[in-house]
Amino acid sequence: MGKHFIIAMAVFVLMAFSPNKADDISGDWIGTLETPQGKMTLVLTIKKQPDGSLAAVLESPEQAPGQKIPVTSIKAQDGVLEFTSRPIGATYKGTWTDGSWQGEFNQGMMLPLTFRRGELAAKPVISGLDGVWQAEIIRNGQTIGFELTVETTDRGTNATFAVPAMMAYGLPVTNLSLDDGTLHFTVPAVSGSFNGSFVSTDQPVVGMWQRQGQDTTGITFTRTADKAAQAKRPQMPQPPFPYKAEDVSITNAAAPGVTLAGTLTVPEGKGPFPAAVLISGSGPQDRDQTLLGHKPFAVLADYLTRKGIAVLRYDDRGFAKSTGDFGPSTSADFATDANAAFAFLQAREDIKADAIGFIGHSEGGLVAPVAAKSNPELAYIVFLAAPAIKTRELLVTQRRTISLSNGADEADIKRVEALSQSVLDAVATASGSDDARARLHTLMTPDVLSAMGIPPERKEPAIRQLTSDWFRYFLKHDPAPYLGALDIPVLALNGTLDQQVDAEENLGGMRAAFDGKADATVMQLEGLNHMFQTAKTGGLDEYMAIEETFAPAALDIIASWINTRFQNTARH
Repeated sequence: MGKHFIIAMAVFVLMAFSPNKADDISGDWIGTLETPQGKMTLVLTIKKQPDGSLAAVLESPEQAPGQKIPVTSIKAQDGVLEFTSRPIGATYKGTWTDGSWQGEFNQGMMLPLTFRRGELAAKPVISGLDGVWQAEIIRNGQTIGFELTVETTDRGTNATFAVPAMMAYGLPVTNLSLDDGTLHFTVPAVSGSFNGSFVSTDQPVVGMWQRQGQDTTGITFTRTADKAAQAKRPQMPQPPFPYKAEDVSITNAAAPGVTLAGTLTVPEGKGPFPAAVLISGSGPQDRDQTLLGHKPFAVLADYLTRKGIAVLRYDDRGFAKSTGDFGPSTSADFATDANAAFAFLQAREDIKADAIGFIGHSEGGLVAPVAAKSNPELAYIVFLAAPAIKTRELLVTQRRTISLSNGADEADIKRVEALSQSVLDAVATASGSDDARARLHTLMTPDVLSAMGIPPERKEPAIRQLTSDWFRYFLKHDPAPYLGALDIPVLALNGTLDQQVDAEENLGGMRAAFDGKADATVMQLEGLNHMFQTAKTGGLDEYMAIEETFAPAALDIIASWINTRFQNTARH
């Protein structure tokens, strides 16, 4: 359900010089993260400004060589280094120990990270490989696409890997080589490797793909372009706009240190207007809920505002321009952010105070009724692909549906389901995060890790992810009591091709929860996926390929439903 920034692994060589003082800080610092996707390295470049303050940038040298990620704030004093990068929703705090900064990197979960002075070693230059190479394998009747992107810079030749059907992009490629006509590379994140015969840039590379636990498969990589083409997004709103757009700042009184940065769009003309607060899905997201070049919240806000409805969308706490800490936060914390946005709108003269509602997508649809429990003045909720069954059950269905679409056979699915259930049991019944970690350390034996496709070196990061505050809250959450307590107009929409929040199960849960309610509309929309795009299969690999961002029919349903209830004259 959402998107996360992936930091790729780079090779580095420590410089002979290591500072003895923590204040000798200008220059490059190298740190390697152990994540569920494998080893990933960051380069932190620090400069001391004329006034004595510090400035810095981050770089992921293998995933995006040369791309500098702004560090929003950084300070080093009394042996402690702290920095924040809001564009990627990350924070770091470390202490000066044994000639290095030793601490924790927080980007949705806490990961140990030590920065040492370092110098990136240039990788070998491999001629003739640059470009985008695509391939397909067929597994149990399902076609799975791969994409290898190779780029040569002044740091040598680098490659990344993508499996769109798994929503996996920018995966680190290691051991890339071309020797005596044989191309070889490995992808640790998917436990896969390739060996093939390379003839020339304009000829396919025919070889064998090997993945842990699966039979070796013949595969052909064909070069399609020098670089990946910019995907078309025809629905992206373009100025001039027939409405007012205002950058706003919202303080959350219930969460010290959290200030939400957002955009409020207000129709032209005489108000006050009904309004909607948009609540994003899982993972740190910006105000547009940007995903694979799509900006669904920007499209939704534009459409609704043109129809006479004001819309407030905001960057998640600790991400982009919003302050706070996303990492340790749970859905309950995000509910306080939504209510802070509601209060901000309610105080404005151009907004109808009694016509402000929430529109929540995916996890945002779980957050909305939690926020409503402590917000008696909320006017309505629109649920977009929102959970309505116990989230543990949702995770099992989601994994099964996506596994089937990726060609897994029934025996494999049942075996992994049994192991997953034992893992989820351990987390759900634990007394706290420490107890959960201890249980998983015992449970996740080498045999269990192998069966679940988790390399041994990724055990610790996987355990951190499974025992995070957010996941433990999400795993034990039951939406039904919150949905049943609602006594306001509600609209629930889900696409028939949604592979992440199954329409039949969750709309069934909505109907049960809203049974007997005065104003409850539950609709299943034919042919739409989890992102409300018109799709063919609903597979995750379609999200990027589809040019449409948000199906016009769904946009019209939302606008018409709100206007029918909260505006005397709907705009057309």
